[in-house]
Parts: sequence; structure tokens; C-alpha cells
Amino acid sequence: MVEALKKNPAWKGRRGPVTLVIMDGVGYGKYAEGDAVADAKMCHLDAIKSKSPHTKLKAHGKAVGLPSDDDMGNSEVGHNAMGCGRVFNQGAALVSLSIESGALFEGSAWKEIVSNAAGHRGTLHFIGLFSDGNVHSHLDHLKAMILRAKEEGIRKVRVHVLFDGRDVGETSALEYLDPFEAFLKAANTGGFDARIASGGGRMWITMDRYGADWSMVERGWKVHVHGEGRQFASAREAVETYRKEIPGIIDQDLKEFVVAENGKPVGAIEDGDSVVYFNFRGDRALEITAAFEEDKFDKFDRGRRPAVCYAGMMEYDGDTHVPKRYLVSPPAIDRTMGEYLAASGVRTLAISETQKYGHVTYFFNGNRTGKFDETLEDYVEIKSDVVPFEQRPWMKCAEITDRVISAIGSGKYDFIRLNYPNGDMVGHTGVYQAVVCSMEGMDLQLGRLVKAVDEAGGILVITADHGNSDDMFEHDKKTGAVARKADGSPKAKTSHSLNPVPCVIYDPEYKGEYPRTEGEGSLNEGLGISSIAATCIQLLGYTPPKDYDKSVLKF
Repeated sequence: MVEALKKNPAWKGRRGPVTLVIMDGVGYGKYAEGDAVADAKMCHLDAIKSKSPHTKLKAHGKAVGLPSDDDMGNSEVGHNAMGCGRVFNQGAALVSLSIESGALFEGSAWKEIVSNAAGHRGTLHFIGLFSDGNVHSHLDHLKAMILRAKEEGIRKVRVHVLFDGRDVGETSALEYLDPFEAFLKAANTGGFDARIASGGGRMWITMDRYGADWSMVERGWKVHVHGEGRQFASAREAVETYRKEIPGIIDQDLKEFVVAENGKPVGAIEDGDSVVYFNFRGDRALEITAAFEEDKFDKFDRGRRPAVCYAGMMEYDGDTHVPKRYLVSPPAIDRTMGEYLAASGVRTLAISETQKYGHVTYFFNGNRTGKFDETLEDYVEIKSDVVPFEQRPWMKCAEITDRVISAIGSGKYDFIRLNYPNGDMVGHTGVYQAVVCSMEGMDLQLGRLVKAVDEAGGILVITADHGNSDDMFEHDKKTGAVARKADGSPKAKTSHSLNPVPCVIYDPEYKGEYPRTEGEGSLNEGLGISSIAATCIQLLGYTPPKDYDKSVLKF
């Protein structure tokens, strides 16, 4: 439990609530060509910025707890940073350190995984995102575990790959697949047998989240566990075949495949086997974990459910303790802004649509399920459409805004936080026109919010968790030139960017408590998005905890 925040006696108050808008995946682009944010007619955002102090915040790398500044930020660590007010070492860094120190291999979970497979003369299976994007997983972690398994006497390993094309290049699958096959070939000595057994694109199988589309998990279960699916002699053959059959398909959408010999799958999961889901990020790990672990499971017919020893890379839900067995402990995040606000009697609303609902609740609260105070907090989920995002680029931003405008005018809340997913979810499709449309659709909603804030006499804080829509084309790192396809069209970039994100403070009934000028210059600069917590606490009339990262406001 935390103590209530101390009131700032110099704060003169506002009639309405503080509303935090998180424009998911919206940054300041580095390149003119391919910046869908700059290309979009963001009339309302531009108008807000023209009469408000604003600055740029870091949203990647070390500023959000990732290993290096070459690492893209993501929604999970971004919301952690904003909601927790401090930077914690995150998944990739924790796993890498655990492997380097050997702690992962000395832990009870790893020992149980190895002991089970060895004792039953079974297979050790690895399932996870097959890239070095460092958002959900990293291939270096997989390679280290395969080599350690060999050292510890495991004879048979099977890998079930989920192609990325989202946190890395959209058609980069073979750039990872070929070197990995060479790695396995070099490792397969002395009777050790490691092979790729099945796979597909991350947005087609296995990696659903928030219960949006359980059919993805069902397809993954069938292909990984039962070996049911279209058969190929190799993963490379599967990728090449699907690319020929479905022109323009990108890696995240590749259909499921099974590697087989003489019509028999090389790696179906059997009783006595061990399974490691090697993604470290939790949101797209919970559903496949439930399929392996839950006795009472009603999302789809699992058919034969093998008796296996299952482990996740990390604990994906600290409150429900899922999975039961995990290889690396997640960061211990405490004293979040949400907990402080609840202890201080601040009435709060958190809202988004399904795709980002968990981010404004679970991740914002430091990977904590549930509320800090049932009487003070309301959480609202607007159900997302189950369609490709490029077909509905506006997503549910209007419906989210409807609810927020009602909440602002109701007088029921002191603090409202919302996430518009458009810039991230549509940005990941790589469809440029759709991304521009998503930005303009979201901008219309910002215009509606400003009117509500004006009427209520509140404050609007606009920011983002990371970049994405601001960098939609692949560029040469040295020259900055756009990479192009054979037909001369730009090569789409579907991953996040390393670009800074906005922080805008719209305070229409400003009373002079902090220095400000319109435009850039009056806010603290060079900060990361972890500064959002202290900023919001100050705008609510409280003094932030001493160890919180500095606010953008110059109090």
C-alpha cells in the first residue's frame, strides 16, 4: 500500500478532469517520405499544438527499459513507463541478462523442462516469434536455449516458428530462416536432432491477444500440437509457395504449415514432451498458454491434449500467476501512478478498444490485473472489430471518444486515460493510404475532445507510447533513400520506429502555476515518456513521488 499524494498548495485547480490521450504509434518522423503522420491532414492536432506548450519525448531503447537505444519501443513497455513514472528493465533485457549469467538455466523451471523431456525420452519444443525484433522475442534467446539443451543431454528439439513481418521487415522471413537452418545444421552433431516442425504468420496463428480472435489460437494449436495442416518439406518451401500463391502476402499473414517426411509431421507434440513458449511479452502469450495449461477450457475443441511440461519465458500475468512455470521473472514494478491516485481518492476512468484495453489497464498499472480501488476506478473496453485493420482504419476511435466526452461532461472523474490504437494497429499493416486515413479519423476525434475539455474546463495531455505511423517506408540507413520494390513502389515498413513522440499540454483555463509559452521551449526537454506520470500528477494538483522521473512541467 502507498500513502496518499501530498497536495500542491500552489495549485489553483480546474473545473474539469485531466484527460490523457495516448495516440498509439504516433511519432515525429525522421524522413519526409513515408511519414503518414506528416502526410495526414491533422488539422485539430496542429491547432492544439499551435496554442499549447509541447515537446518531444523519447519512447524507445533505454528510455523505456530496453537493452540499447537501437531497440524499438513498444506498447507494453511504453505504457509501463507512462503509468509507473520510472524506467524498469524490461523483458528483452531481463532475459538476456538471465541467459548471460546462467540464471535461467539454474532455475527450477528450466531444470523441470529438461528433466521431463529427458526422463520420458521426449522432445523439447520451442514455440515463439521468429525474429530479432526484441519486442516479443529474440532469436538469440532461442539459440542459447537450444545449445544448452544439447549440452544437458536432450536429443530431440523441435521449433514451431511464428513469422514476424511486423517488428521487423514485412517480408524478411527468409533472412532469419536461412541462417537459422544453418545454425541447426551445425548443432546437429553427436546424435542431436533439432528441426523446424511447423509455423505460420503471427497474425494468422497462435498470437492473438485479449480474446479478439480465438480462431488464430485454434489454428496454431492444430498445427503445432497435432501436426495438422498443409505439409511441406521445409519451412523455406512453405514461405516460397505461399508467396507465389498469394501475391503481396507479408510475413505476419503467412498461412500455417507443417514440415513432414513421407506424409508424417516431424514434430507433433506428444505425451511426455516439454514445451517452451519463448516470447517474453505477455499480451500475445496468454491464450496459447491457456490452451496448454487450463483443464476447463472452452474456447475451441483441443482434441487430444498431450500431457506435457509447459513453461513460458516469463510470467505473463503476475496476479493470476500464468503460466504456472516460467523461466525468467518479470520486473517487479511497484508504486504506480494508478495506485497513488487511488490512495489519494482520485476518481479515474481508463478506456480503449479491445486491441489496447490491456495497455491502459494491465500494462499501465505495472503488469497488474484488476483495479486498485473498485469504488474509484472504472475500466471500459470497446469491442474491436474482427476485420483486417486496413479495412477499418478509423477502428473504434469515434466510439471511444463518445464515451470519453460523456465522462468529461459528467463530472464523475478527475483523471481519464484513453488509447487510440489506430497509429499502431493500422501502421502494422503497411498499407499507407489506410494509415493516413487512420490518422485523419483520429484527428477528428481530437477536435471533439478539445471542445469537451473547453466546456468542462479541464486539461488535455496528448502523447504516444512509441512511433510507427511516422515511418512507413524502409529507408537506407546511410543515405536515407527509400527502398523500392521491383516495380518501383516503396517497400513498406510495418515495424515500430525509433522516433520521438509528442507531449502536448492543452490547459485552456491556465492560472499561472507553471511557466509556459505557446509552442516549444517552455517544457522540460530531453525526457522520456516515463515523465508523463509526474506530469499528470502535477496537473491533478499533487506533488509527484520524489523518485518519479521528472515532469515536463517546470514547476
